Parts: sequence; structure tokens; C-alpha cells
Amino acid sequence: MPRYTAPTKDMHFVIHDVLKAHESDIPGYDELEPDFTSAVLEEAGKISSDVLAPLNVVGDKEGCTLENGVVRTPTGFKAAFEQVKEGGWPGLDMPEQYGGQNMPYLMGTAVGEMFSASNQAFTMYQGLTHGAASAILAHGTDEQKDKYLPNMVSCEWTGTMNLTEPHCGTDLGLMRTKAAPQDNGSYKITGQKIFISSGEHDMADNIIHLVLAKIEGGPEGIKGVSLFIVPKFNVNDDGSLGSRNGASVGSIEEKMGIHGNSTCVMNYDEATGYLLGEEHKGMRAMFTMMNEARLGVGMQGLSQADAAYQNALDYAKDRLQGRDVTGAKNPDGPADPLIVHPDIRRSLMDQKSFVEGARAFCLWGATMIDAAHRKGDKDADGLVSLLTPVIKGFLTDEGYDMTVQAQQIYGGHGYIEEWGMSQFTRDARIAMIYEGANGVQALDLVGRKLAQDGGKHVMAFFDLVKNYIKDNSGQDEAFDADFLEPLKAASKDLQAAGMYFMQNGMKNPNNALSGSYDFMHMFGHVCLGLMWAQMGKASLDALAAGTSDETFYETKLTTGRYYMARRLPATTMHLTRIQSGADTVMALDAANF
Repeated sequence: MPRYTAPTKDMHFVIHDVLKAHESDIPGYDELEPDFTSAVLEEAGKISSDVLAPLNVVGDKEGCTLENGVVRTPTGFKAAFEQVKEGGWPGLDMPEQYGGQNMPYLMGTAVGEMFSASNQAFTMYQGLTHGAASAILAHGTDEQKDKYLPNMVSCEWTGTMNLTEPHCGTDLGLMRTKAAPQDNGSYKITGQKIFISSGEHDMADNIIHLVLAKIEGGPEGIKGVSLFIVPKFNVNDDGSLGSRNGASVGSIEEKMGIHGNSTCVMNYDEATGYLLGEEHKGMRAMFTMMNEARLGVGMQGLSQADAAYQNALDYAKDRLQGRDVTGAKNPDGPADPLIVHPDIRRSLMDQKSFVEGARAFCLWGATMIDAAHRKGDKDADGLVSLLTPVIKGFLTDEGYDMTVQAQQIYGGHGYIEEWGMSQFTRDARIAMIYEGANGVQALDLVGRKLAQDGGKHVMAFFDLVKNYIKDNSGQDEAFDADFLEPLKAASKDLQAAGMYFMQNGMKNPNNALSGSYDFMHMFGHVCLGLMWAQMGKASLDALAAGTSDETFYETKLTTGRYYMARRLPATTMHLTRIQSGADTVMALDAANF
């Protein structure tokens, strides 16, 4: 059975050595002293490794079952969910007013990575609840917040998001689910939604569905979409549960992965719903949930890559195959371990350098969300909005690729279910699809986010990279050569791609859109390059100051050098593709494919 060890030491390094969270002026960060964050991370790590990880294979093999309209979750899930609730983990970063602990989103992100890496399907139940609660917190009335949030923050009740219908996924303006106004101010919701994660299960007393629907007589298309709170059980004025609402599960989807999560077809038959936010402004309210979900999904790419890497590393150290071409490393045995071979090293270094860089990227993004929400920093809000499609798209693409590389290290055993490696690959695959397929993320990045606020935020990113290089150059010749020069070259590639879009995208939009996927990956590599430069500098500083753990920091530097030398140069390839334009992409008539 695969194992998982929570990377608490690495998280501590990023939070304190790199991001220096406890020195930040973001409200609440002054409480993030190293001893405090270590205690939180260690406890979350224990639950991840000891409680959730052993259930990952159980959930994959058993899946969920539908019996008489009730979905049964896999063996052990309900008891584990109770343990997670008792620890207050679902409300870690939610307001104290509603029963949360009000810790920064930074801590919620770190804990979320560990939970997701140990059991992605299980963690989705509370993750979607967090997103639904955040949408109610941002757009609900005080009455709605008081009625729903305390039980959602504690996960006594869970939540979902209902967007997709059989005939429309990305183009939600085509939806047919209707909302009929009632005299008492409520609405009757009628329609069918598909692919609804955590749509029905046996781990909560109530499920609060957030459902997109069109109010009868409203505008056509996406401008006529509104968002509604539709509880499984109606909630009485005193907070008690009332009658069963007209929301039911039609079936459970048969999926490639995340079998432990109940992905449902949901039927709404004149279900009672309550408007969340303004009429016909449903997408604005839903995007509060979707943006959070996209960051969480990016983290899923990282988390599955880390879990797969940990197991591939164990196998590479233990499995004896062949001899080192430079001389036997295990002369007393029949062969050397796999890890002596250069191609295995390349694969493991690809995985390790991605996982650690992506972790820093996610945690940096979390600090921007905290800055935006806790201190009203509009620049931070703009920057994380720009980077959201990069976090979601790049990290899930690369994360999936890393699970494949981890599986490959096992050879034929990686293809056999007994070893458990295929689950990481199957579970990671969905992250490239849901919460906006990655091609859509790339289009959003190039088509909307680059020009947002007059291009202010992408220029701020370029300035951030340029200033970091300027402020840290000339102090260490090797650091300049190994980290700063590659970062500068990659950033120039990214700027050149942006310039190409400006010069060629207006006369033919396809010149920009056909290069959008490459641009998203370029941007991701530059972000990870920036993270590795910062981690490299923090490691050098720690070594210079004197540390009892030189091996940790030296390993960081070696891993960072690998990324800068072997992974970051991909920006040149992506730039070449972008500058080739749209002609070769669009040349064929549809009939000739």
C-alpha cells in the first residue's frame, strides 16, 4: 500500500524562511510564530498520514454506492470525517463569528495540501463546503449567514456547487435550469445538474447546494444567470431541519478516479431555493467559490505529484536493477538500486523540483489572498487574480505529468493496481478538467487577465521579478549564474511572448489564442523559477548564518539548480511556438482532420 509523509519541514521553510510570514504586516500574521505554525502543521500531518492516507486505497476500491436515494461513502470515511470535524479543521481559516478559528488562508492552504495529498476524494467533501461557505460569506444576507454558516463551518452540514448541465459545461449561458419566483420571496428550482462532487452522502445532516439557474423572464444567456441556496432539507427559522426539499440524486457518475467522492447527477424538482446575491448576477457570486476552487485544484495537482513522488522515491531506493555504469554501488548484492541510473535521477529530480517549487507558489498565492482579504490590498488581489489560471492550469498539467513519471519508475509494477501508483495518476487527471478545463484557463489568462486594469498586474509581476533580480545580484557569483541569470532569461521570454500578442493579436485574435496554452506554461515556469530563486537565497542565508541542518539547505540549492538548468529553459520552446503564430494551427478545414 502506498504511504504518505506530510512535508511539514518543507512547509515550515517556505512559510518562515522564504515568505517570512511572521514578519508580515498582514493582520493575523503576527501570530504565525514558528512554534505555533509547527504545532498546527504537525498535527495536521499526523491526521493526514495516520487517518486519511490509509483510507485512500479503500475509497478507490470501494467507491460510493447509491441505495434508495442515499449515497453510502466508503468504509471508514464517516469516522474519519467525524475526527476531522472534532479537530476544527474545516473551519481553520473561517471567521470566529461562525465557529471558525480565523487563521490566515496561508495556514488553510498548507493544511489543505496535506489532506489532499493523503486522500483527495475524501478532502473534497470539506473543500467544497469551504467554497460554498465562502460564497455565502461574501454575498449572503446576514440572515443567510446566520442560518447556514455555523453548521457549514463545522461541516455538520456540507456544501456543493452546481453549474454543469448535460448540454452545457463551459458555456453556462446555455443552461436550462429555471427559477420561478414565489410570493414569499423564495424560488422554485427545476432542472438537472451533472458532475456534482459531494452531491449526496451519509456524512452530514444536511447538504447546502449552491445552484445556478435562470429566473423566468430574465435576460438571455449568461446575463440571466442567478445563484441560489438550495438545501437538501429545508431549514426552519429556529435552525432545526424541516421537510425534505425537492433535490435528489439521480445517479452516481462512474469515473476514472476520485472514486471515494460521490460525483452525482442532481435533479431539482421545484426545490425551494433562496437567491444568493443579486438577481442575474449569479456568475459574480459563483466566481467567489470558483476562484477559491481553482486555487484548491491547482494544489491538488501538487499534492498528487508529491504523494506519487514519495512512493516512487522509496521504490527507486529499494528496487535492484542493473549496475551503475561508473561502478557498482551495491557490490555485495545482485544489482544496484534504480536510483543510481541517470534517467531515474532525471525523473526524480523533475518530480522533486516541481513539487517543492509548486508548494512555494501555492503558499505565496495564499499570502496574496490574505493580503487582499485581511488588509484590502487591491494590488495583491489583482496579482493573484492574474495568477489564478496559472496556478490551476500549470500545476495540474505538470502535477499529472509527475504522477505519470512516478508510475513509470515502477516499470510494469506501476501498471498493476496492487502497487497503488495508478490511483495517483487517475485522481490527478480530473484536476486538469474540472473548475474550468485547462485550455479555458489559458484563454482566460491571455484573453482577459493580461489586459485587466490596463495590464497593470502583469506589469507589476514583471517589475517584481526584475526588482528581485536587481536587489539580489552581485552578492554571490554562483547564485547569480545558477539562479538569477536563468530567471532573467525566462522572464524576458515571457515578456517577448506578451509583446507578440500585443503586436499580432489585434489583427488576428487567433495569433494570441493559439499561443495561450504555451503562454500559461511559460508563466508557470517563470513563477516556479522565481520561487526557486527565493528558496535558493533563503538557503544561502541560512547556511551563512550557521545552521544545524546544512544538508537540508544544501539539498534545496542543488534541487533549485536543477530546476533552473533543466526545467526553466522550456520557456524558450514555448516562445518559439507562440511566435510561429496561428497559421499552422488553423490551416486545416474541419473536414480534413
